[in-house]
Amino acid sequence: MRSGDSTTIDVPESSAVAKGKAPLVAIVKHEQEKGGWKRGVAIFDFLLRLGAIITALAAASTMGTSDETLPFFTQFFQFQASYDDLPTFQFFVIAMAIVGGYLVLSLPFSIVSIVRPQAVGPRVLLLVLDTVALTLNTSAAAAAAAIVYLAHNGNSNTNWLAICQQYGDFCQKVSGAVVAAFVSVVVFMFLILLSALAIRKP
Repeated sequence: MRSGDSTTIDVPESSAVAKGKAPLVAIVKHEQEKGGWKRGVAIFDFLLRLGAIITALAAASTMGTSDETLPFFTQFFQFQASYDDLPTFQFFVIAMAIVGGYLVLSLPFSIVSIVRPQAVGPRVLLLVLDTVALTLNTSAAAAAAAIVYLAHNGNSNTNWLAICQQYGDFCQKVSGAVVAAFVSVVVFMFLILLSALAIRKP
């Protein structure tokens, strides 16, 4: 070999580098798949919140507009039934309005969960606040359901008279409001389950 000749040696790519590419691609694909199903959960969460807003506000508005005046009355007496005659129904209207307002305010956090499905903070916050709202919703619905039951059936032991035979429209409205409130309770249960599913480690 002469000193003027140059020798070129082809060095193959390092096996360590070549081997390192496959695991990196696998990790990226795994993160994308994980983010994909979490984004789907977040979208379903957003749709459920829209439905819960409708049911909660419908319950509050239906109860808040429930009143009926009987056609027979005298100069001194007028027979009327209204939601504000009973503190339980007043509490129901206030509680369901608060629940509906909270659900509206929670929509931006639900959108953040769609954009960033891996973010845990918004999910934990929604999980805690949804649990509080579920408690308020359930207490209002249960208390109103007890009064509606008495309005339909009465209680002879305590001389509570059933009034739904006379105030049919009033009872229809308050019963519908209670049903809508319990639908909202079921939606909240699904929302809490979805949040717990989204924040758990795979």
